[in-house]
Amino acid sequence: MLPFRDRNPSGCVPYVTWAVIIANVLVFAAFYPLGTDASVARIYHDWGLIPDRFLRGDGLVTPLTAMFVHGGWIHLALNMLFLRVFGDNLEAELGSLRFGLFYLACGIVAFALQVLAEPSSPVAIAGASGAVAGVMGGYLLMFPRARVEMLLWYVVGLRVVAVPAWALLGAWFVVQVAGGMTTPADGGVAFWAHVGGFLAGVALCSRTWRLRGGRIFWRRFGGVPPHPTAQVVIPVVRRRGAAPLPPAQPNGLFRR
Repeated sequence: MLPFRDRNPSGCVPYVTWAVIIANVLVFAAFYPLGTDASVARIYHDWGLIPDRFLRGDGLVTPLTAMFVHGGWIHLALNMLFLRVFGDNLEAELGSLRFGLFYLACGIVAFALQVLAEPSSPVAIAGASGAVAGVMGGYLLMFPRARVEMLLWYVVGLRVVAVPAWALLGAWFVVQVAGGMTTPADGGVAFWAHVGGFLAGVALCSRTWRLRGGRIFWRRFGGVPPHPTAQVVIPVVRRRGAAPLPPAQPNGLFRR
């Protein structure tokens, strides 16, 4: 099952989301497709976060650089797909600048939890997975009932199914926790980075969620992102017997 879009257009251009996607693709294209095994390994060593090295005070900028280094086409494609699906609505709600800072903060927290889980590991951690997990966590808090379309593969073909975000993202989080608890330390997936990023996303979005009204925000919009073309009905009070006003004509000055 692969999520590929949600049913909630944001109504705005997600500049930061697209900028992050482009940056990741450009970095990957610069070192991976034409690189040799030695040159690619060098990038992982220099730009990836190595817990043992980091705790010795070396490579202190690697929590930032590691977010833009991926281990293959599938790794890159899945991270960027998830960011595109869930990033635009969250960016619309937080604002582009705050969303950019939120993304970086989630990535840093994600790496921090993975380092705490495996402090002596000499293996480089790389990828945007932790930061993207933060976007997923924030999306879950803000829009739990949003419908996400997924490609379901079965024996004779493909089918598109729509599931609520709380079910998809909640199940994903449970899988990450289970993976972190059962996978050996030298496993190939940084499960605790995913867990840390997801929890950071929920925590960092909690204030915005409360300012929007918390549960009232959920009830008002049904737990989905506010639709950009939604009409706001404003009651008009007039004296008894007065003639009704003609319908207002759109003047192009306001957009919701």
